[in-house]
Amino acid sequence: MTLFRRSISSRGVAAFAGEVFLVTGSIAVALRLNDQPPDAGGLWWKAALTVALWQLVLYYNDFYDLTLVHGSRELVVRLLQAAGVAAIVLAALYALVPALDLGNRVIVTSLLMFLVAVLGWRLLLSWVSNVQALEERVLIVGTGGAARTVARQIAAQRDFPYRVVGFVDDEAPAAGEGWLLGNTTDIPRLVEQHAIDRIVVGLADRRGRLPVRELMEAKLSGIRVEDATATYERITGKLLVDNLRPSWLIFSEGFRVSAGTRLVKRAFDLGLAAAGLVAAAPVWALVALAIWIEDGLPVIYRQERVGLNGRTFTLYKFRSMRRDAEGETPVWAADADPRVTTVGRALRVTRLDELPQLWNVVRGDMSFVGPRPERPFFVAQLAAQIPFYEQRHAVRPGITGWAQVKYRYGASVEDALEKLRYDLYYIKHLSIGFDVTILVDTVKVILFGKGAK
Repeated sequence: MTLFRRSISSRGVAAFAGEVFLVTGSIAVALRLNDQPPDAGGLWWKAALTVALWQLVLYYNDFYDLTLVHGSRELVVRLLQAAGVAAIVLAALYALVPALDLGNRVIVTSLLMFLVAVLGWRLLLSWVSNVQALEERVLIVGTGGAARTVARQIAAQRDFPYRVVGFVDDEAPAAGEGWLLGNTTDIPRLVEQHAIDRIVVGLADRRGRLPVRELMEAKLSGIRVEDATATYERITGKLLVDNLRPSWLIFSEGFRVSAGTRLVKRAFDLGLAAAGLVAAAPVWALVALAIWIEDGLPVIYRQERVGLNGRTFTLYKFRSMRRDAEGETPVWAADADPRVTTVGRALRVTRLDELPQLWNVVRGDMSFVGPRPERPFFVAQLAAQIPFYEQRHAVRPGITGWAQVKYRYGASVEDALEKLRYDLYYIKHLSIGFDVTILVDTVKVILFGKGAK
């Protein structure tokens, strides 16, 4: 299913729904055990707030990334981490707003019941997920780059219940690449023999090679038939740029933003940026003072970046590197970059160096959410090496973005390619709801310092 333009697996939905039920049930039982009916004294909305906070803490601990959290050890560690964080946050919340307090006995009792219940639920879900009868059996047509990439992705992830049975191709595959079950004329036999549920077409060149009759027969018999790019997009949240054809971009659903959505997005940006400029004013003063004390003026760094429709603009940041950090030729930032000052490193980890970009948002150069703007020097290099790179300029660049919350900080052509896969997915599925979920994920990135340099 798709929620806020993000693909969510049935396993992920089951895990989330089950844990909402278990958290709610644990609190309800704890209230009863402590002689407090859930409907007494407005306790229901206090309980609802506690449930929401619990789910947010679990989400921020990557508890719903089933590829990451699948072993029993990882499950227990993340569950205990979430419990500790939730206890601290609840204690702080109740100290600040005593009216929200459900009582220590209720919280402790519900917490213990929830930990046991969720552990049992996740172990059951993991066992069910490994039952082969409940998996979708996938046959891949082709043995080229796209076909192999999708096969590897299916094998690596645990969110979607897919299992690759094998490949068919009329040309011999490269040595050691998967296993070949036959050629395309064998599709009807293989569908019946292996009880295939889904056929993924990953032919690099379809001219004269697409087995139309066999695929049509499979489609009409109820088998799902789809392009490898669609499968890859659904299970990864990015586009398979490497084998993407211009015709696919032209005829694909998405890549269209209504005037109403653009208007709401711009109003959302202006409101949030204005509020941020006012609320962060004291922080601006402290950061500017810290930079000035360590390395003098200027405290604001100006740099030319490429924005909407390829137009350049001046981007503003708090300076995080030495004043003599760069010569005439721009260079990529590096891990533990020696040019970064002590204050600058702290600014990068907390993302406070990005605060002046609120002014870029007000000016209309940038949006809160979008692809990160790159420098013209690097854009020229990357556009020459990466297909469709300039298409990321179809929307305003952002302070944060889908690539920023899904991928680490990158400083190479390979990293730029991976980020482009995410950026094009965002452009295809742009919506206000999607933007909100990215902002929620951005908070997680800042809290855990992911991708910071």
